[in-house]
Amino acid sequence: MGKILKIYLLIGACFALKTTSLAQQDKSFELPKIRVWKAGPYFGVQRGKYWVGEIGGEVQWKKIQLKKSQTHAAHTGVNYNFIHNVLGYDLGYWIKPSRIGLTYGANLIFRTDFNRTGAGFAPCLGYKIFGFHLQAGYQFLTRSVSFDGANTFFIGLRFVAINHRDTKLKK
Repeated sequence: MGKILKIYLLIGACFALKTTSLAQQDKSFELPKIRVWKAGPYFGVQRGKYWVGEIGGEVQWKKIQLKKSQTHAAHTGVNYNFIHNVLGYDLGYWIKPSRIGLTYGANLIFRTDFNRTGAGFAPCLGYKIFGFHLQAGYQFLTRSVSFDGANTFFIGLRFVAINHRDTKLKK
């Protein structure tokens, strides 16, 4: 390869690098922002000391980006231990801070065996793939209440059947 050709290639490479760096700084070229909102019922089972069935609803929203795409969700539901006759209500929130990774959340909980009641919260750590959400957590109930049928440490599996979806495109 001749010396002149090497110089032309070097100048061309420098020019290409300069124009790509200017294109990255140019704010007139931005990718559109995509926001997705999904909602639907969930069905699940929870296992700790006791088997508990769950049913409820969940709303998920996220802003789709190439970097740092986060998913947020809020849910409310009812669970019931058929063997010990314990009814529970959950109101919760979780976040998935990246595309691949764990979910972090917490639930406000209410449990009753129809004689005594207890309220508290439950921090949760989980993993979500497709419509399934596997969570593990610990339910902190008020100390004045102690009745059988409510899990303290638990692992739960939910399936969210998305039946409403809305996608918005912003430029």
